[in-house]
Amino acid sequence: MNIKISTKVNQSLLQVWEGFNLALFSTLAPPFPPVEVKEFGGCLKGDKVHLQLNFILFKQDWVSEISDQQSSDAEIYFIDKGTKLPFFLSYWQHKHRMVKDGTGTIIIDEISFRTPTIISDYLFYPLMYLQFWYRKPIYQKVFK
Repeated sequence: MNIKISTKVNQSLLQVWEGFNLALFSTLAPPFPPVEVKEFGGCLKGDKVHLQLNFILFKQDWVSEISDQQSSDAEIYFIDKGTKLPFFLSYWQHKHRMVKDGTGTIIIDEISFRTPTIISDYLFYPLMYLQFWYRKPIYQKVFK
């Protein structure tokens, strides 16, 4: 399944790139499930992010590695790929794109995911979509 969500913000490409840090990452976390950041290596190739999701009765680890990062005058992006995923995911890739747009920037979340079955892919799609749509006003507030 694929999700693509774009958000226009009023800061330059370099300002937005510099703002992709642990503070932003923590701000973007949805209210449920609560997320504990066990490790945040950064957004460069080879960096690792380790999260622990708390589902009240049990916890699940989510580990991703930054598999690629590229920069140009027009766009900066990095890709995180899931290496250890919670039970409800069998594949995860998230491309975080920042594209210059005049004096502002468009932040584009491009997510590809799979769950253990095609049926659960369709069941999880609206939940995943909402988790990332939730980021739009946060991006606009942080990068105003």
